[in-house]
Amino acid sequence: MSELKRLDDQSPAIQYLQAKDKHLAKAIQMVGPLEYRLADNGYGFLVSQIIGQMLSNKVAAVLTHRLLAQCAGTITAPAVAQLSDDAIRSIGISHSKVTYIRNLTTAVLDQTVDFARYATLPDVTVMHELTAIKGIGNWSAKMYLIFSLDRPNVLPYEDVAFLQGYGWVYKTTDYTAMAVQKKCRKWQPYSSIAARYLYVALDRGLTKAPFHLFK
Repeated sequence: MSELKRLDDQSPAIQYLQAKDKHLAKAIQMVGPLEYRLADNGYGFLVSQIIGQMLSNKVAAVLTHRLLAQCAGTITAPAVAQLSDDAIRSIGISHSKVTYIRNLTTAVLDQTVDFARYATLPDVTVMHELTAIKGIGNWSAKMYLIFSLDRPNVLPYEDVAFLQGYGWVYKTTDYTAMAVQKKCRKWQPYSSIAARYLYVALDRGLTKAPFHLFK
């Protein structure tokens, strides 16, 4: 299990974000300290992202748990390679997603994808290598950078959950990439950390009530 990480008012990144963006500062105050662990199984994490494409988190978690059971508790490339397509489809995973999982599995087994290398490679290189695999797009690659590699400056403007938090904080429905990038430019070099707070605000139901900057 990876080490427990913590973000709070004493963290330089949080102090920076609070000074740069009063709206985000309010959201950080509402959420409070954050503790999290990184996904240390890069392959298993990306498989879960493939499974979760276009599905609710609840449904994706159920399907991932079923695959976990088929893999004896750990989703690894060798374990998945031993499963038939029918076995994977039987747990509720679509034909196209089975193909995407196969693509990733093959890339890992033939070392086209080497997760050990990614810890020292630039974000853009990791993105390029991962998105070369059919079935892994920018969204999945960015989720990997944030939640597995803990890269601090990734803006996941392709992610619906992030956009929900973004729209709540800024009271906007303009979710175009250009608008989001422009508004969030002030977060650099800690865009991922800002995004983490918006994800948690959404998960905790804070976004169900209107955002009030001075309330």
